[in-house]
Amino acid sequence: MFLLTGVPASGKSTVADLLARSFDRGVHVHGDVFRRMVVSGAVSMSPDAGDEAWAQLRLRYRIAGSVADAYFDGGFTVVVQDVVAGPVLAEYVSFIRSRPLIVIVLVPHPDVVAAREAGRVKTGYDDGWTVEEFDAGFRATTPQLGAWVDSSDQTPEETVDEILDRGWREGAVR
Repeated sequence: MFLLTGVPASGKSTVADLLARSFDRGVHVHGDVFRRMVVSGAVSMSPDAGDEAWAQLRLRYRIAGSVADAYFDGGFTVVVQDVVAGPVLAEYVSFIRSRPLIVIVLVPHPDVVAAREAGRVKTGYDDGWTVEEFDAGFRATTPQLGAWVDSSDQTPEETVDEILDRGWREGAVR
């Protein structure tokens, strides 16, 4: 079981998909899918998020963790990915009961993230954050759980190789 996080446009989706495909029985759980399932009453996260936004975010994380556990119980290697920033990363880890759990935090440089963001159709920075602000807040408030991977100068395939190399040694959490 892998939990892959990082700021928006850090390469999570691409890397998680490649990582899951590297296993004979691999599943990629996109946490954002559960956010998009809410068709009415959704409250987005923002720099000044209120209680309802946090409650919906935690619900999304719990659902993704449950789905990941179900696939794991079915004999799959699971890569669950989402933006999990700040102290809530430790909570997310507790929402996934399957072990071993390898936590990977992608931390490319903000200028690399900004370039990736500029080349994407979707945007991860439309709720009041800039890339630099989100990155600074992410690094300052997210606990040092798992293996932190600077993928700035790597291809997605090289990032997967590094995850497979370092993840088992540095990424395992209890």
